Amino acid sequence: MLNLSDGVKKWLVLLPTAPLPTSWRVSSRRKLLADLELAKAERTDLLIIGHPKSGNTWLRTMISRIYQVRFGLPADVIITSDELARRHPSVPRVSATNGVYSYEGAVGEKLAVGTPDNLLRHKAIVMLARNPCDIAVSWFFQFTKRQSKHKQELINHSIAHPIDRHTVSMWDFVRHSDIGLPFLIDYLNAWERNVQALENAELMRYEELRTKPEETLMRIVSRIDPSVTAEEIQEAVRFGSFDHLRKLESEGFFKQGGLTRRNAGDPNSFKVRRAKIGGYRDYFTPEQIAELEGLMAERLSPTLGYTPVEEPKSQSAG
Repeated sequence: MLNLSDGVKKWLVLLPTAPLPTSWRVSSRRKLLADLELAKAERTDLLIIGHPKSGNTWLRTMISRIYQVRFGLPADVIITSDELARRHPSVPRVSATNGVYSYEGAVGEKLAVGTPDNLLRHKAIVMLARNPCDIAVSWFFQFTKRQSKHKQELINHSIAHPIDRHTVSMWDFVRHSDIGLPFLIDYLNAWERNVQALENAELMRYEELRTKPEETLMRIVSRIDPSVTAEEIQEAVRFGSFDHLRKLESEGFFKQGGLTRRNAGDPNSFKVRRAKIGGYRDYFTPEQIAELEGLMAERLSPTLGYTPVEEPKSQSAG
């Protein structure tokens, strides 16, 4: 068998299935991509779990920078699984998944509480949590302005009420859609329980990575690479700063890895959009904010620690 990259394997599923009738295309892609997702997770050294817009891409970008500098690898190649490991064997494989939507749910099933023992349950795992109200707003922009056509189709076929990204309002998406705030709260609660049942997993908060980036990144990378230095961490954080990544994305610097430019004229289409803690309050009325925060207070696990907080002065990307 040819030694193909994970990215090529994915396109070898997407391209041949594109002409199929919708129901066949969706079922085929869900099964085949689930197999690829599981295989990728089983080969990875560090598995990052996090809902979209929880800092997964930002974290992978900073980790990538460590090995780009250490081994002289291209700065525009971001790890999604094996991109840098195939260029230098000493680079660890790092992959990220939401563990819930469509084919990515295959990984979540392996890591759920009560699941029989399997290879993934022994992996080094970092779960990235974030205030679900902030996720919900950023998820709205991701879903309506950045989401690939094939991922959107798969998600819409897995929920009871498909979402038209061209017509849905932010409030309806955040408060009433099948993948809005109530779902996000359940997602975080479930993954908090999952992490507690895994031997080598740790839950970390996006807000910690934002406010203490060097300390938090060192904790994460040290899990798979004890040789990482403070200088490497500092450079990774510098490269991953909000202003720097925003500039690179606007210039079209990245060709893959989730930071590709979509629409240079629409700031809300950027992956590196605002990175603001508590930024959801800028989009809703006081009554709506109270409703969202009330729902979070009522249903979100209190040990996750999410209460209204002020935006810190420092800026990083997410």
